[in-house]
Amino acid sequence: MTVPYDKPFAQKLLFDMLRIRRMEEKCAELYGAQKIRGFLHLYIGEEACVVGVLHALAPEDNIVATYREHGHALARGVPMNAIMAEMFGKRSGCSGGRGGSMHLFDAATRLYGGNAIVGGGLPLAVGLALADRMLGRRAVTACFFGEGAMAEGAFHESMNLAALWRLPVLFCCENNLYAMGTALARSESQTDLCAKAASYAMPTLKADGMDVVAVHEAAKLAAGHVRDGLGPFFLELQTYRYRAHSMFDPDLYRDKAEIEDWKARGPLHTFSARLKAEGKLTEEEFLALDARAEAEVQAAVDFAEAAEWEPVQDLLKDVHTPGAAP
Repeated sequence: MTVPYDKPFAQKLLFDMLRIRRMEEKCAELYGAQKIRGFLHLYIGEEACVVGVLHALAPEDNIVATYREHGHALARGVPMNAIMAEMFGKRSGCSGGRGGSMHLFDAATRLYGGNAIVGGGLPLAVGLALADRMLGRRAVTACFFGEGAMAEGAFHESMNLAALWRLPVLFCCENNLYAMGTALARSESQTDLCAKAASYAMPTLKADGMDVVAVHEAAKLAAGHVRDGLGPFFLELQTYRYRAHSMFDPDLYRDKAEIEDWKARGPLHTFSARLKAEGKLTEEEFLALDARAEAEVQAAVDFAEAAEWEPVQDLLKDVHTPGAAP
């Protein structure tokens, strides 16, 4: 299918995916060097999902994500410096160094978390949508979660309430086939995720999560439905993570040939190849975009390295209500 976008917008989609990929690769390297500690869940391979969806949304819309949310924060407009400093646990991080990899938060861009609890963001998204409804705001709340969250009670409660009250929620399931280390068919009796969502009387749509064009077109349709006051919409993005669930995961549950098959469908090289074939990208332009992304990553690392740690005297700040006994 021909890419239905002009050259500047098409290259913008590619550049945003490149920025996520290069930042994530650097984070893996920094984790190995023990500069980033705790848990780290990489998004490598899934970049087309968040880039395609977020370019279909508006600045006034809300974003709720999971613990694999570095790409969501970056694509939403959170400065890479603030993201990297948070990864390092530094004071100038977007969550003040208190959240780390799994809890990126930025009210200015309406990114309401990173959430370490599987399915934990779903009720929050419903609450944000309800607030918008009550305040008369024409906003969409996009909630990202994995297919594993669909076995959680919070998923069913959130879907039911959103449908019952016709709340403006765009449910975005990033189906990467493995909830942590468990294949979908081993954990859920109904593996047709759209069928499960449709049981709550809301429209659904599947999209190839490795194709940024397919994701973007599906997201435009779904977000338009929600913004027009027609109630929630469920979007299944069929994608794949190249890396293990987290940096602690030995990844023994997947066949290596399967991983390589999915890599052949990778969102970066397939989209750049399409653009080159259509005359919307040259190899020189691709290299220039990649160099820009690499330079931004290095600048963010330098910023995080030089940033200050939180002083010891501030460690109880925001832990207790002011004036309360510790």
